[in-house]
Amino acid sequence: MSLSSLERRRRVMPGFGLSMGVALTYFALIILLPLVAMAIKTASLGWEQYWKVITAPRSLASYRITVTCALAATVLNAVVGLLFAWVLTRYRFPGRRLLDGLVDLPFALPTAVAGVTLVTLLGPNGWFGSLLEPLGIKVAYTPLGIMAAMFFTSIPFVVRTVQPVLEDVSADVEEAAKSLGARPWQTFALVIWPLIMPAFLAGATMSFARSLGEFGAVVFIAGNLPMQTEITSLLIFIRLDEYSYGAAAALASVLLIAAFLMLFITNSLQAWALRYARRS
Repeated sequence: MSLSSLERRRRVMPGFGLSMGVALTYFALIILLPLVAMAIKTASLGWEQYWKVITAPRSLASYRITVTCALAATVLNAVVGLLFAWVLTRYRFPGRRLLDGLVDLPFALPTAVAGVTLVTLLGPNGWFGSLLEPLGIKVAYTPLGIMAAMFFTSIPFVVRTVQPVLEDVSADVEEAAKSLGARPWQTFALVIWPLIMPAFLAGATMSFARSLGEFGAVVFIAGNLPMQTEITSLLIFIRLDEYSYGAAAALASVLLIAAFLMLFITNSLQAWALRYARRS
């Protein structure tokens, strides 16, 4: 029997060439072509003009606001998302299925609708905002509102990455630790945490990356004041609205570089966490 016939027999389903062609075509049209177009438009500025655009005071302020709010939202997501995943996997209570389904609501809900909803809840005359205003806590049209929008749209990443890993952790492992005299916090820190850490880090970094690029939910609640509550995504939209396509592409390239950097960090953290888990 020839080598080629053996290779054909190893493939349970035929069609590798066609499926690979469709996948590469999709990748080229949907991902690669827009990136190339953006790179060409950015290159048309020249290095001096490009540097001037991305280091302008308004641009730097937008980076600072975006990154600061995204980091704060990610930290909150990491804590609350881990607790959500723990509750959904370790306890059975009335309404659990409903709560589990609501976790995915930010994925299904249009971000503009989420922004309007947050304004309704957290605005000066909103359900919660009207209660917070007398206490001196203003959420809408402040960086706190940006954090709230980023938190809402990105929390599913932490929950949905940690939850399946927690479900795979056998209860026997916890019982064994308990039988050896480990306290609950020791069981979590020394037994469970090393197992879920790779997924937790991946979910947190994806949450941060999503927050960096969030637009629809933020613009309604941020107030969009230059140098104060203007995020980078909104500044890109403003440059497009001004027909300054080169400046918009330059700002977009900064977010693109940040996205690639987050992907690299995510993969590195996952690889390190997996090695750590094996050693543990």
